[in-house]
Parts: sequence; C-alpha cells; structure tokens
Amino acid sequence: MEETVRKIMEPILSVENLSVHFSDKPVLQDVSLSLWPGEITVIVGPSGSGKSTLLRAVNRLNELYPHCRTSGSVRLRIHGESGDVYRGFMALSELRQRVGMVFQTPAVFPFSIQKNLTLPLQVYLGVNGSTLTERMEEILRDVGLWEEVKDRLRDDATTLSGGQQQRLCIARMLALKPAVLLLDEPTASLDFKSAARIEKLLLNLKRRYGILAVSHSLAQTRRIADRVCVLREGRIVQELDHEHLRDPDAFQTIIDVAF
Repeated sequence: MEETVRKIMEPILSVENLSVHFSDKPVLQDVSLSLWPGEITVIVGPSGSGKSTLLRAVNRLNELYPHCRTSGSVRLRIHGESGDVYRGFMALSELRQRVGMVFQTPAVFPFSIQKNLTLPLQVYLGVNGSTLTERMEEILRDVGLWEEVKDRLRDDATTLSGGQQQRLCIARMLALKPAVLLLDEPTASLDFKSAARIEKLLLNLKRRYGILAVSHSLAQTRRIADRVCVLREGRIVQELDHEHLRDPDAFQTIIDVAF
C-alpha cells in the first residue's frame, strides 16, 4: 500500500549525491535521501558523522562558514513546482523562509515573547494590525504555548523555561509559513517532560510539514520517526522505514551501525 501511495506522491525534498567539504576535508560524501509529506525522517549517527552539516546543506546555511564547497543537488517542491536550491530555484532569503531550522539550544530573540513572533510576521510577510494579533495567537496555539504565555506576552522571552523557549522558536519558524522543518537535536538540552511535549508537537506538525530531524536519542527516534537514515563518516550506511522500526531486531541494527 505504501509503495502505491509513493507512486502517486512526490517527495517534498530530494537530496541527491550531496557532498560537502570544508577546505579539503570531506564531511558529507554522496548523500541521497527523500523527504515525504506526512513523515518524520530522523538522521542518527555518531558524533562527527555530518548530521548537522547535512541539515544545514538543505537550506544552504553551510555557506555562512568559510571555505565550504558543496556539490550534488537539493531539490525542493513548493506549490507544485520543484527545482534545485543550488541552481537558482529561489532566492536565498526565500529558501531560508521556506526551509526553517531550529537548533539544539533555544535561540529566542532578546526581547518580548510577543515581538519574537510579530517581528518576523511584519518584516517577512508584511502582516500588521488585527491580523498580526490573530496570527500570533494562532501560532502560539499551534505549539501549545498560548495558555501559558497569553498574560505575559510583554515579558522578555528569556524568562521562559527551556522547553517553552524551544516551542517559541518553533512557533517563530512556523510564522514564516515554511514547507520543510529542519530540527537539529531540538530536545537535547531539555528535561524529559519538556522533551515529551516537543515530541508530541512534532507528531502533530508532520501532518502539515515535511520534517527532517537529527536526534541524539534512539528511544526518541523510535517514538517519532517514520524513516531513519544512519549517517556514518559522512555517508548514509543504512535506511529503515516504519515497518523496520517496529521490529526490535531491525532497530537493533541502528544501534550496531550508528554507535
């Protein structure tokens, strides 16, 4: 059944033969993967295997680092059109709006909770007036924050707990109406309860967005992943779908290969 559906759908993101070098050092080598609507694909692997570099390559954040060289292609499908983001498919500013990224450590802006959301809405989407207020509330409800912060919107965002800050970062990303979410170990710095809330949020968001995540936790990977790519020394050495993940023996192969 899954294969039949796949023949009808197209991947929202296709990475093909992607290689990344910093100076003369290869970090990724001939990586290929596809991201499908309604799925969370999780990248796992040992430290230094290139997981974060792979995420940053998708929206070209590696270009912020000196002496970076990228080859291969990253094809993105938006509103029925697709193209290679490394070959002029869209402007870099639009790419980073359409392919949002959240990092391991919450990176809230150093001003109010409200301004963390209204500023990107105003600057990038031109939203103002009552629509701005409505959109802010809608996004905060999407990430389960509205009831927690509605009476303290003018408070500094840094007064929020770590888990709340990470949900605010996700909200800020969603405000820009992305198609793909990149998540680099988004719960690594959070306690168990906060991490569980983020996991639940991601399972809800996958209905509307393509999600490519890096996880430091194999238990978490098993809870949220529909597909797992094992990265080792810059190469994908194993790929498992949801059926394999439900098989304890198959899942054990991830532990054996990745760590």
